[in-house]
Amino acid sequence: MALVAARKLFNTRSLLAKLFHISNPNDIAFTSNTTEALNLAIKGWLKPGDHVIATMVEHNSVRRPLEFLHRTIGVEVDYVPVSPQGEMEIEVVRSTFRSNTTLLVCSHSSNLLGSISPVRELSQLAHEYGAIMLLDAAQTAGNYPIDVEELGVDLLAFPGHKGLLGPQGTGGLYISPELDLVPLLHGGTGSQSEELEQPAVRPDRYEAGTANTVGIAGLGEGVKYVIEQGPENIYRHEWEMTQRLMMGLSEIPGLTMLGPKIGKDRTGIVSFILADRDASEVAFLLDRNYGIAVRAGYHCTPLGHMTAGTMEGGAVRASIGYNTVVDDVDALVLAIKGLQSDI
Repeated sequence: MALVAARKLFNTRSLLAKLFHISNPNDIAFTSNTTEALNLAIKGWLKPGDHVIATMVEHNSVRRPLEFLHRTIGVEVDYVPVSPQGEMEIEVVRSTFRSNTTLLVCSHSSNLLGSISPVRELSQLAHEYGAIMLLDAAQTAGNYPIDVEELGVDLLAFPGHKGLLGPQGTGGLYISPELDLVPLLHGGTGSQSEELEQPAVRPDRYEAGTANTVGIAGLGEGVKYVIEQGPENIYRHEWEMTQRLMMGLSEIPGLTMLGPKIGKDRTGIVSFILADRDASEVAFLLDRNYGIAVRAGYHCTPLGHMTAGTMEGGAVRASIGYNTVVDDVDALVLAIKGLQSDI
């Protein structure tokens, strides 16, 4: 039974490696979510005196570890400005590099704006200056094509419960074979138990403690489905549903959408504000009166809201998935029109 369980873990690791075009499945360490993966990457790589470049659309899962290291060991952090549509200027990023820059980190897609970062250009820039590239794929893993070698990504943090269709409590971090991170956790690995130090062999080095075998097995089934459908096809469907939603919302007086304009590349996130309506009230009414789930507030990304100019009251965020159909999109548009007519 132990061997069967171990094979489940390795099978999921192999499927993830196939999906992300990773040569060695053992370069993937399982974590409980993207947050843990980002903490492992950031705290395992940075040292006192290092300089980090991030962007003004980062999630708190990036910002808070960076600010913690800034306070405790003197890591220096710069946040590159991004336009309200999520666009960044490569030359502005270039001007931010210093002699002690060791890490460039960015979200592949903003969880507020839905914008998609120019990862290949950013990673090339990082390597040009001797730094490494950490990509937060919380919004893109499974629903947008990711090839770590083609993109030049050194560290890839991803969740299991979003685009990969796995259970909550699953996720992982791809670690380039050229890198060695200080483990976030130290403890039992079932290997080299007689040694005082954490094993150097992967993935044991980064996976102390009992694995979430049941969750990872479920994640494997989700990844298998994603591979069968194809991330390109998933993205195409989500983009089409997103465009339909944006077209419908654009007809509603007093509604302002955030992020890239209609027709531009973006993930299936559509955030908006309604004039004279509180974002939390809108979310509550959509849930209570229409059975529609959205997320309101600051979405754990105050940097993103500063960029969008929505720090005063936050925003409402609708999320399109692979199972979203035309009727779902139209129902949301009609519901918001109904809310507006009640004013």
